[in-house]
Amino acid sequence: MITRRLVLAGTAALAFAGSASAEDWKTKYPELTFAVVPAENASGVTERWAPFVSYLSKELGVKVTLRIANDYAAVIEGQRAGNIHIASYGSASFARARLTGVKTDAFANDINADGSTGYYSVFFVKASSAYKKIDDLKGKNLGLVDPNSTSGNNVPRFELDKMGIHDAEGYFSKVVYTGSHENAMLALSQGTIDVAANQWTSDDDSTLAQMLTKGMLKNADGSAIKKDDFRIIHKSAPIINGPYAYNAELPEDAKAAIAKAFFDAPAKDKAAFDRLSDGQKKGFHPATTKDWDGTIELIKFVDALRKKKAS
Repeated sequence: MITRRLVLAGTAALAFAGSASAEDWKTKYPELTFAVVPAENASGVTERWAPFVSYLSKELGVKVTLRIANDYAAVIEGQRAGNIHIASYGSASFARARLTGVKTDAFANDINADGSTGYYSVFFVKASSAYKKIDDLKGKNLGLVDPNSTSGNNVPRFELDKMGIHDAEGYFSKVVYTGSHENAMLALSQGTIDVAANQWTSDDDSTLAQMLTKGMLKNADGSAIKKDDFRIIHKSAPIINGPYAYNAELPEDAKAAIAKAFFDAPAKDKAAFDRLSDGQKKGFHPATTKDWDGTIELIKFVDALRKKKAS
């Protein structure tokens, strides 16, 4: 006969086991590193992410350290080496990580203000220019972001290929990697390039919108540049928002705790959560690695284009 005492003892044992399991992973991982790739200058990234990282430290009960990576490749290699436990990826960089054998698993991505979980790659030009379409830009200068950027390189090249431009370097006078989404818009505003590839979710949710809010774009006379000073001449099909991914070799209890902390953030620390996107995101959407299978196929396609060009 099962007595109340036995039931209580069993319940206590399970609670103890769960507590011990949680302590086990915290003992093994007393500090976690969370890496992000800057779409803005380093100080802006720190201001944006530091409150959220502090929230994670409190929720997880271990120190979480923010690492601002130089580029997407640094995040990929950091996770490969096991030095980065949690990472904010772009879709293409995550696909690249998976294709090259990095043991990383997606668990979430951003929910936009309208409830969607995607964004676009767009080509910006100055509104004062005569350029209305990509055909007008043959022999001009194109600014991309980073070789592993989704909206700033891989999707733009895919879009150009669909337009019959199979060799961007041959079509444009110059193709340059500016290093960040912000740098691409700065180069366009300064006239260093004629067209810039960038990310865009809506007029209020984009790298350009964030830069305008911070007053980062100025005319030669010092006056503020406005949104209407730029024009989008091409927009891609929707791209799935990039994932947040943890090292696949972390203990399952640690993974569950990390995911829960993310999903609870909008309710538990709304200020820190809103700071990440200037209030333009609604929350984190549960995701799995398979959600990026389409992006992996895109990267394979872009790689094939490069090999064809090199042969």
